[in-house]
Amino acid sequence: MLRSLYSGISGLRAHQTMLDVTGNNIANVNTAGFKASSTQFQDTLSQLQQGATGPQAGSGGSNPAQIGLGVRVAGVTTNFSQGSSQSTGRATDMMISGDGFFVTSKGGQQLFTRAGSFSPDSANQLVSPDGGILQGWPAPNGVVTAGGPVGDITLNPNTMIAAATKKVTLDGNLPAEGATVDRVVKVYDATGAERNLALKFTGSGNSWTVDATDDNGAKNSTVLTFNNGQLTGPGSMTVGTGPAQITVDLSKVSAYAKMDSLAVSGQDGAPVGKLESYTLGSDGSLVGSFSNGLKQVLAKIALAKFTNPGGLEKAGGSSYVATGNSGGVQLGAAGDPGIGTLTGGTLEMSNVDLSQEFTNLIVAQRGFQANARIITTSDEVLQELTQLKR
Repeated sequence: MLRSLYSGISGLRAHQTMLDVTGNNIANVNTAGFKASSTQFQDTLSQLQQGATGPQAGSGGSNPAQIGLGVRVAGVTTNFSQGSSQSTGRATDMMISGDGFFVTSKGGQQLFTRAGSFSPDSANQLVSPDGGILQGWPAPNGVVTAGGPVGDITLNPNTMIAAATKKVTLDGNLPAEGATVDRVVKVYDATGAERNLALKFTGSGNSWTVDATDDNGAKNSTVLTFNNGQLTGPGSMTVGTGPAQITVDLSKVSAYAKMDSLAVSGQDGAPVGKLESYTLGSDGSLVGSFSNGLKQVLAKIALAKFTNPGGLEKAGGSSYVATGNSGGVQLGAAGDPGIGTLTGGTLEMSNVDLSQEFTNLIVAQRGFQANARIITTSDEVLQELTQLKR
């Protein structure tokens, strides 16, 4: 049989594969995080008709004569260039700007994806549409265990926190003519229980005595000195000991005439508060906002990078698995070198270029037609050959 018949068949198969790859790209033009693929061809083995010879005395060398035996698909490569962004407004939608991948766990298998559409499930875990659980580092008491093993990210809406009061700040003026000034501050312990801290200022002119009494029985006093209304010392005092100790900041207190404006400008404790919402930080931290006004890190999202992302194997659901040629997974956080940054409320769209894909459709179609013509032409030659004997 003619070699051209088999060359034509190999061309049909190769261009059919190109059509399949191109069709898949176009089908996923609106798939979040999808990365387009492209087909590479290479020739197959060539049959040697005449070997090469080197120059000899009185004659020159000759080149080899070879006849190719068709084409085959050398590989299908994935283009990991950045896709465009689309704002969604959902706190659990995230986009990576860079080369990193989200890490998910499904059925005990570690998967990697660029699709950042996550939602909480009934177990309060952040999951992808196909059920992969987003991985990261937990943050007990707001402290991320960086460098430790990653685990499932859980955002329990019943999470509650409180903050013990460590500092009370006073601001304003004591009347230089003298008086007794009382102020009561609501403070909190580590469980969020409320108690009162009473502050009594007595004196006049450049000397005032401050007596502090805590509901738990702690007491202390100090003497404030002033010069022309300005505080000369001391700038603070403490009440209580150990975890219950509170520092009273008096550095902003003055003692000018005819005005009593002393007020409590702040204290850093808080009662019990329940998780109301959360936002994504630029470093991948999920920061919870609580009903008591506090904010605390709940978890930190882990991102992965690979030496050769093109070596990843598609596992369905817009996910990939590592292979021997992708290199080992390197875990890190947003902002680390080679990983990229995270943006909340935004999704990365497909990087499919429709103009390029439609051009590839034309190229694949014409290539398929040309190879089909090889087969029909070869058939006509064989028909002529068989008609030599009539």
